[in-house]
Amino acid sequence: MKKYYTRACNFYYGSISKEKIKKKLSFPLSGNGFISFDTIEIINRKYKKKIHIREIKNQSREIKRKIKEDIKLITKKKKIKGLNFTNLPILMGVINLTPDSFSDGGQYNKNNSGFNHANYLIKKGSKILDIGGESTRPGAKEISKKVEWRRISKTLKKLNKLNKFISLDTRKSWIMEKGINNKVNLINDVSGFEHDANTINVLKNHKTPFVIHHMQGTPKNMQKNPRYKNILLDIYDYFEKKIKKIRSLGIKHNSIILDPGIGFGKNLKHNMTLINNISIFHSLGFPIMLGISRKSFIREISGNNDSKERLGGTISSSLYAMTQGVQILRVHDVNEVNQSIKVFKSLNFK
Repeated sequence: MKKYYTRACNFYYGSISKEKIKKKLSFPLSGNGFISFDTIEIINRKYKKKIHIREIKNQSREIKRKIKEDIKLITKKKKIKGLNFTNLPILMGVINLTPDSFSDGGQYNKNNSGFNHANYLIKKGSKILDIGGESTRPGAKEISKKVEWRRISKTLKKLNKLNKFISLDTRKSWIMEKGINNKVNLINDVSGFEHDANTINVLKNHKTPFVIHHMQGTPKNMQKNPRYKNILLDIYDYFEKKIKKIRSLGIKHNSIILDPGIGFGKNLKHNMTLINNISIFHSLGFPIMLGISRKSFIREISGNNDSKERLGGTISSSLYAMTQGVQILRVHDVNEVNQSIKVFKSLNFK
């Protein structure tokens, strides 16, 4: 039996979107009237075809059923305690308290610099602070849990006083447990909970929201010739299987975010295919997060080698992701990305 996938496309924004929804000419994405769509791309592993919503009734019974089921998931409102999904995208500001992260290692891991940077990110528009103490850049080696906790503990405890939405970037259940006990709101594990078998138990016991992240391999080897049969559909299947497994292990809540893991076991072609078709993941029914900030695909396209000089590529890919309805953007340059979003919206979301 063929497996079909659906991708929302042909988006409208602002007042045009609201008017089309009112006239039933488009569907609201995630229940948000400021962005809607009127076309579905139906995909399997041999072909793909775009279908306008007026043409759904003319499709075969199987295709029609699949589209209608997925439209329900695409259009439903997304809810995670502490986050507001009405004004999108939400910016997740990066706080790397490491000496060796790929673009900002050593900048915020001394004295009070991590906490000061957190305040700066909040001031410039970050709604989520993502704090991490272990680098997961390509080639990075694992560090001990005690070293990782020592790097983040003081800053994390200070952040508690700010009463902001805190995400903890870690692969270790011991760190997760300590973080949750220090009022962390979200767990962001780049390994997709594969690194530490106990992480699922921690999340189950505390009912903490989490990100399902895709990575092929480990940070140490993930960029050594990554391969897929079909990058887009392989990762979609990965999310489906992961969600099914999580459900079978007793986690029933819907406080889940999906991140396809740009740059984590992907080459340039893989990354561009994912970003170009990112709206396919809306049909899984959960918010989408993208970490595209300063990533190597920008260097490979532009020829600029320094990871600190990839702001233009970060902004352009962030704006594209926003037009595809991506709900959360994980970025280093919060001020500049937020500024670009405000200007872009003023020009396009009238």
